[in-house]
Amino acid sequence: MTGFGDALRVREFRALWLAEGLSVCGDQVARVALALVVFARTNSAALTALTYALTFVPAVLGGVLLSGLADRYPRRAVVVATDVVRGLLAAAMAVPGLPLWLLWGLIGVLTLASAPFKAAQLALLPDVLPGPLFQAGMGLRQITIQAVQVAGFGAGGVLVTATGPALALLVNAATFLTSAAVVVAFVRPRPAARATKTAGLPAQAGPVLVAVYGFAALIGFLVVPEGLAAPYAASAGIGSAGVGILMAADPVGSVLGGWWAAKTASRPRAAPRSVAVPAALAGLPLLVCPLLPGPWWAAGFWALSGGLSTVYLIRLQAAVADLVPDARRGTVMGRLATCLSSSQGVAIVGAGVLAEQVGPATAVAVSGALATLTALSAAAVWRAGARQPAPA
Repeated sequence: MTGFGDALRVREFRALWLAEGLSVCGDQVARVALALVVFARTNSAALTALTYALTFVPAVLGGVLLSGLADRYPRRAVVVATDVVRGLLAAAMAVPGLPLWLLWGLIGVLTLASAPFKAAQLALLPDVLPGPLFQAGMGLRQITIQAVQVAGFGAGGVLVTATGPALALLVNAATFLTSAAVVVAFVRPRPAARATKTAGLPAQAGPVLVAVYGFAALIGFLVVPEGLAAPYAASAGIGSAGVGILMAADPVGSVLGGWWAAKTASRPRAAPRSVAVPAALAGLPLLVCPLLPGPWWAAGFWALSGGLSTVYLIRLQAAVADLVPDARRGTVMGRLATCLSSSQGVAIVGAGVLAEQVGPATAVAVSGALATLTALSAAAVWRAGARQPAPA
């Protein structure tokens, strides 16, 4: 069995892990600062929400259009270049009195640049962590991101209150530039993947990739409880402390799931069963939500769902690393990450509309059922695609 310590012994992984942690923390600090800047200048909730959305939405477009840069150019160079660009853009946002239209433009471009960064980083990790170490590293990465996001929001609030938003934005810029320096110092350069390998995806991989994106998209159904925690708590008659516990259930489960995925890491050749079983099971704790005797039971069941969803996601990424030739890995990994993030927003909005009609507990149950059905359908497509003979 492998563990987090085994992954951390790899110097290049430590560098990539630290670089991403710095970037994520800086992003959270900046989101707090930007929201406060725009609201203070406009007193508009709508414009503040628009500003916050600009820190997410352009990444969808960037994931589709720019992930291929991680295959066309050396991946370390893509990581460093995008970090430097993001650092300069973040520093420019700290200029006092910057027109809002220009501020929004800088935010949009910075968010676009995050897509090739993520694609290059995810494509590098299978080279840095061969075999079962990859799943151990991805488990540690998942736990770290969860923790850093929470810490970044807290630090952002304290920093903005103590020093003002301009300094918080400069701190964000510094995290990007420090991240770039860490990667330059400790990650060795490699040639561009397409310069060394010309193999494309085999014809029979098409259906399998459809299944892979299906598994990625179903994560949206599994994060619905986090989005509906407040109305669920209200319907159950518990206060704001209960909302916090319910919202923390999925991240707590995710931490345990990341640990379990690392402990059970192996190197099967992209076996659909290892992904499909935890993915299908992850929906079942949500499906029984209306039958639970109280909200604290719901927190436990939501944590179980979060743990299973993390296990299947880590195994899915390991399967993609096995299935996809190195020359296409950046493109596929980047689009997979985009699918993961965009599906969450769409599913939570849809579940919110449904909850208005049938109640939050039923909306969570419907989401769980859809997650399980999607997992079973994606597994069937994967198996069918894997059985197709390779072209002569």
